[in-house]
Amino acid sequence: MKTMTEKKFEVDLLRGPILKAMLVFAVPLFFSGVFQQLYNTMDTVIIGHTLGDQALAAMGAAGAVYDLLVGFALGIGNGLAIVTARSFGSGDGDHLKKSVAVSVVIGVCITVVITLGGALILRPFLELLHTPVQIMEQAYAYISTITVFIGVMFAYNLCAGLLRAIGNSVMPLVFLILSSLLNIVLDFFFITKLSMGVQGAAVATVIAQGVSVLACLVYIGKKADILIPKRTHFIWDRELYQEMLAQGFSMAVMSSIVHAGSAVLQSGINSLGYLVIAGHVAARKLFMFLMMPYMAVSQTVSTFVAQNYGAGQMGRIRRAVRYSYLCGAVLTALISLVTIPLAPVMVRLLSGSSEAVVIENGALYLQVVAPCLMILALLNPTRFALQSIGNKILPVISSVIELIGKYLFVAFLIPNFQYMAVIFCEPVIWAFMDLELLWAFWANPKVRAGKSEE
Repeated sequence: MKTMTEKKFEVDLLRGPILKAMLVFAVPLFFSGVFQQLYNTMDTVIIGHTLGDQALAAMGAAGAVYDLLVGFALGIGNGLAIVTARSFGSGDGDHLKKSVAVSVVIGVCITVVITLGGALILRPFLELLHTPVQIMEQAYAYISTITVFIGVMFAYNLCAGLLRAIGNSVMPLVFLILSSLLNIVLDFFFITKLSMGVQGAAVATVIAQGVSVLACLVYIGKKADILIPKRTHFIWDRELYQEMLAQGFSMAVMSSIVHAGSAVLQSGINSLGYLVIAGHVAARKLFMFLMMPYMAVSQTVSTFVAQNYGAGQMGRIRRAVRYSYLCGAVLTALISLVTIPLAPVMVRLLSGSSEAVVIENGALYLQVVAPCLMILALLNPTRFALQSIGNKILPVISSVIELIGKYLFVAFLIPNFQYMAVIFCEPVIWAFMDLELLWAFWANPKVRAGKSEE
């Protein structure tokens, strides 16, 4: 396959030692996740310290909707990139360029639909989530600004996903670091200097992400022209559109259902008062940082499996998934040792609050959930691996299990057990999801056949 990509930034996932390649590929993904999370965390720190608990709660109340949008954009971007990674693994450069062209067309169409639809449903959705009246306007100002510019978010996730599909996880990190630093500067400017409140945080996020998109496009144009389709690659190809729509929407729907479950759970949390919301916001921001290494491993598995599936190397796929479980076990032990004793300090520093309810609830959430991350360390790599070998249904079913479980907790357990039910909600549901996903992957005939190649 003729390319003009910079080989020094590409990791060979098709040959050589598996664990070493996975770790080299995963490290930039981890730092990408950290800096991506900085977008929201710096918003939280600045808002919590300058505008107080009520403004922090407003951003938290809108957080479920924000996560839903991000999840959809990230899901469909990763799903489309899976097809590109398979083409790269098989050595079919023409098919690869066609997959990029289809990704662009699908992305533009989806952006238009979400932008127009968001204008109609955002406020009713916030009301459906029982957002307290005193924070409704601030919450709406934040999420409506994000939604208007959802195309920027989607464009970055697609560009970064395509670079990772060809083994380059370094350059998306470089661009993200640049835009994250810009986001911090803009946060201070819009929130403290222009007094724009929570909406200022949204504006800063959009501008910073736009910088990431421009940097990705310039780099692809100069150094990764294998990803640049020509006019002929945009010609209608029914089979390819069907394949990519199925793959992209499978991951997007899966991600959206997960975040819809989070929105359902947020409605239960919103009924507990703004101090509980503020504590949970701080805890979830910290939790998302804890999740970063796990997500890096899972995204590595996704690209690794897709490339090797395209190359017909099922034995390497089996070994890579097992290595991901080992990495998860080590990470859970280390994170638990640090998080359990330091959780109260972490919540206090992040939230800027002196309220006991905020600090105690946030700390307890982290102390319970940290050891349970091992359940998630089995769940996500297995789910991503299933997607990458073309199984589009069973991963979605796991997300439906999560949605139903969260609805049951909100309807029956949170009213009786209050925040304790919130804390145990996800770990309990993850365990049920593990049962379905582990069986689905390891019982898959293609995966079982790969045992002879190990």
